[in-house]
Amino acid sequence: MNAEPSPAPHAMSLHDPSLYANRELSQLDFNFRVLAQAQDPSVPLLERLRYLCISCTNLDEFFEIRGGAVRHAVELNLPAGMDGLEPAALLERIHERAAELVDAQYRCFDKELRPALADQGIRLLQREQWTPEQTEWLRAHFRDEIMPVLSPLGLDPAHPFPKILNKSLNVVVQLEGRDAFGREGHLAIVRAPRSLPRIIRLPDADGDGDAFHDFVFLSTVLSAFVHELFPGMQVNGAHQFRVTRNSELIVDEDDMDNLALALRDELLGRGYLRAVRLEIDERCPQAVVDTLLANFDLSESAVYKINGPVNLNRVVQVYDMVQRPDLKFRPFQPRLPRDMDAMFDLIRQGDVLLHHPFDGFAPVLELIRQAAEDPDVLAIKQTLYRTGKDSPIVEHLIQAARNGKDVTVVVELRARFDEEANLRLADRLQDAGVQVVYGVVGYKTHAKMLLIVRREGSALRRYVHLGTGNYHSGTARVYTDFGLMTADPGIGNDVHLIFQQLSGLAAPLTLAHLLQSPFTLQRGVLERIGREAAHARAGRPARLIAKMNALNEPEVVRALYEASQAGVEIDLIVRGACALRPGISGVSDSIRVRSVVGRFLEHHRVWWFGNDGEPELFCSSADWLERNLLRRVETAFPILDPQVADRVRREGLLNYLADNQNAWQLRADGRYEKCAPGKGEPAFSAQLAMLDALDG
Repeated sequence: MNAEPSPAPHAMSLHDPSLYANRELSQLDFNFRVLAQAQDPSVPLLERLRYLCISCTNLDEFFEIRGGAVRHAVELNLPAGMDGLEPAALLERIHERAAELVDAQYRCFDKELRPALADQGIRLLQREQWTPEQTEWLRAHFRDEIMPVLSPLGLDPAHPFPKILNKSLNVVVQLEGRDAFGREGHLAIVRAPRSLPRIIRLPDADGDGDAFHDFVFLSTVLSAFVHELFPGMQVNGAHQFRVTRNSELIVDEDDMDNLALALRDELLGRGYLRAVRLEIDERCPQAVVDTLLANFDLSESAVYKINGPVNLNRVVQVYDMVQRPDLKFRPFQPRLPRDMDAMFDLIRQGDVLLHHPFDGFAPVLELIRQAAEDPDVLAIKQTLYRTGKDSPIVEHLIQAARNGKDVTVVVELRARFDEEANLRLADRLQDAGVQVVYGVVGYKTHAKMLLIVRREGSALRRYVHLGTGNYHSGTARVYTDFGLMTADPGIGNDVHLIFQQLSGLAAPLTLAHLLQSPFTLQRGVLERIGREAAHARAGRPARLIAKMNALNEPEVVRALYEASQAGVEIDLIVRGACALRPGISGVSDSIRVRSVVGRFLEHHRVWWFGNDGEPELFCSSADWLERNLLRRVETAFPILDPQVADRVRREGLLNYLADNQNAWQLRADGRYEKCAPGKGEPAFSAQLAMLDALDG
């Protein structure tokens, strides 16, 4: 009980910038926690290599989206954010922090992973390590497999600097001499087509079968033999480089007639938008670097001089090319519910909770398949944000339409980096007779909903699946997410109304159970945080636990600060960016924030409000971000069955609060500290505990 009087409000204004972390820098720092997994000797070796590559890929995407947005803000001279940082100052801070991350990544690769892999017979060879036999094999491979698809471009007035595709591998070559036409050699650019594999496996010269695996980066091979592209010329240097560009598509939805056509036009130029970062061989002369910077319109701070391959993330291919189960995480078999051959009967008996990846995704696929074939099913409605290549869901929906059912699919064309795939998906569905809706102008449809209408006797019954993650079989194996299957009439009617709103035109809805952005979701969260604060002020127990991917919405952050001042005990499990500062005296004393980075990507969003002994628990597709709460179509759905809600709370919240192996605690100064077992306390991993439960 909170018998003590509430503390007086802190003298500091809750609008003070010092109370807010910058979301871009916070998101960037998440990659240090990912990289720490690559540096952890308790993690299987090839998994450590994979974590290194994830941190590199995440950094690429960060520059493509967040870095590009900040550069755009600098050009527009936009004001400072709630953290007080002006865009220009923020861009410099981003480059400084990213440079630290890049240095740490290459140290991890060169000093830890490459030697450890070599000890296991997996050798990522540098040029000076090639044997004479390997050198000859690579020279022949270059001439036969690589050189025929290369088109070197000498730079002169007739050949200006070529367009360089986003994240493509290139070599800038310093030349001396005259060619057959008498042209003076200076610089040339060699672009590596994306058809060429970035990792080359050398033949087993020792005949030891799987005992040794030798690999070489394509970038190393290009640098070694690039002189063969310029016969009669002197090659004085060959330096690999890669440029990262802004990849955020900007479509003015208020000034267009057709979203699909507009996106197709934008996609054509995505790979050549404004440059944000230049990675280049550290031995490249400054004069050549300056030439590249001038061409890409970048400042010196945007240069990352690399001692190693500029495409380090491509080494992830080795993970799949080497069959060494002893160097990977142990496989597991996800749970499946009994009676999957009768999904409607199963759901009608009671709500079905799926906790991926510990519970398989197969029940979702089976539900849609059975709906497609069941003569009593009249209609299927579904949102699709990301589905993956060759998704069985798409095949089932197409079959349902061919079987005469009314099928409506809301395809979000603007799913970042999946726009092209979703355009193709929409075309396939429409060709099969599916009614395809592109959502609402100005609002991404991010909600994960499936509605099946089935005739049962003289009445219609609605079956619903709601999820925190995408309808993607692949990510369901590596992301933690919750999915709820229910035949609850109230939830079914709420989902029906939202689909009606998405496909038609309707006024704001009154929903019985679901919260929906951009209408009631933010308000619903704020009201429930405020309710906990009121309980605390009245001396009643007040508790809030929430798990999400990111947190930055200003009103929510201020509401959490106010709740903490009132005495509410608050635990937040935030995987990535967090704008809130916990543990500030008088402001956020009772707020604790942790981030969990383990084998699976933490992705579910779960919110539990104590409510003085009458708790409420919601799962959601939305993070507590401005875009999710105010500029997207999202849902948060309550778990109404007390037993199911208790399971979600135990597995999705309390389990993670007990983690002292893969958890990081956020300090008031914005730094993260790795959690560790206390004296006499056993080690505990939330994800491993879930896997162990499968074996039990």
